[in-house]
Amino acid sequence: MTGAVLASDTARQARFPVQQERGQRAVFCGLTSIIWLHRKIQDAFFLVVGSRTCAHLIQSAAGVMIFAEPRFATAVLQDKDLAGLADANEELDRVAAQVIARRPEIRTIFLVSSCPSEVIKLDLGNAAQRLGEIYGGRVKFVDYSGSGIETTFTQGEDRCLESLTAQLPADTSDKLSLMVCGTLPDVVEDQFARIFEQLGIGPVRFFPARNSDDMPPVGSNTRLLLAQPYLGDTARALINRGAQLLAAPYPYGAEGTSAWLQAAATEWGIPASTFESVTAAPRARAEHAVAVQTRTLAGKRISFLPDSQLEIPLARFLQRECQMELGEIGTPFFDQQILAGELPLLPEGLRITEGQELDDQLDRVRQLQPDLTVCGMGIANPLEAEGLRTKWSIELVFTPVQGYDQAGDLAGLFTRPLLRKAQLGAQIWN
Repeated sequence: MTGAVLASDTARQARFPVQQERGQRAVFCGLTSIIWLHRKIQDAFFLVVGSRTCAHLIQSAAGVMIFAEPRFATAVLQDKDLAGLADANEELDRVAAQVIARRPEIRTIFLVSSCPSEVIKLDLGNAAQRLGEIYGGRVKFVDYSGSGIETTFTQGEDRCLESLTAQLPADTSDKLSLMVCGTLPDVVEDQFARIFEQLGIGPVRFFPARNSDDMPPVGSNTRLLLAQPYLGDTARALINRGAQLLAAPYPYGAEGTSAWLQAAATEWGIPASTFESVTAAPRARAEHAVAVQTRTLAGKRISFLPDSQLEIPLARFLQRECQMELGEIGTPFFDQQILAGELPLLPEGLRITEGQELDDQLDRVRQLQPDLTVCGMGIANPLEAEGLRTKWSIELVFTPVQGYDQAGDLAGLFTRPLLRKAQLGAQIWN
């Protein structure tokens, strides 16, 4: 989180106390983000330099069937590599050549470091430069870290996009352009593109693009709108290249989506009447869809354990639009710069925890007895065994949840565990 404005820097200035914990954490590593990144960038290949454990993790997360041919793989470090008895770069060159021969449509290969490759100090930056020269620009090579030593699972995307930022072309146009930063499902991206077009905002470009050759340019007239709340390093890299960040809540729910769109509309000087005419109907549909789920969620208490960095925007959505009560909100990093649009919408006195001391947080959950706890998969089963309902936070990353049309689906993700509990209780008593 280089350059981040963390809670540790300005906690005393916050509207609520931010507790810091620096103990044991339970969270997937940044390699997991490859699953949604490789689906988005359709001509990219993600080559993890790691162990068989890394390969098993990615395959399990992706649900890859044996006859599938996804665009990711693991260059497995063997005992000789780890002991320094073999030249790992020679093996990396061989695997890269094999990938390119088998998949000639690939335009970008990401070399992704893992815990094992970083422990033996394998320099993938130099490897990417060397391979780029070998293939003469026909295939781009980009390196970034997905190591669990350095990253939580959504930070893998942040590292990936940050590494791409240096390769984005310069935008020398004197016309304003909007860059929407953060991997979105294609259906959500298309919905946002239509709304921006109806508002008269443009040109609008999405980062990452669906193809390597379509990555957006960046310059002093680029206005940056973040679609994901875990892209702090990417945002700062783009700002260093001249982009200006628009502070906004994230597009979760009717309120968040409206405020997110409004940030761009204000920058473009779009009249209020135009904004209302374009957004009124989809906003009304979103409010109605959320209201249906609110019948189940209203008055229920929810806590978040730190995992995805989606915790604060989701807490805002659930409290303001679904009438849920907030317990403790844990998040891996509390970055005030990229949460500037969210913080004023949070209730006074909310307990936010940055980082994790796992045993202590679990004790607080047991004491609070929330109706629902959002947490990682490894923590969910033990809590369920104790009678506490949980929601896997990773599901919120894999599922289309941004925008008006997904607002009801987002709320529905939180009603399902509660409805399941009620149904199981009815079956027991019957």
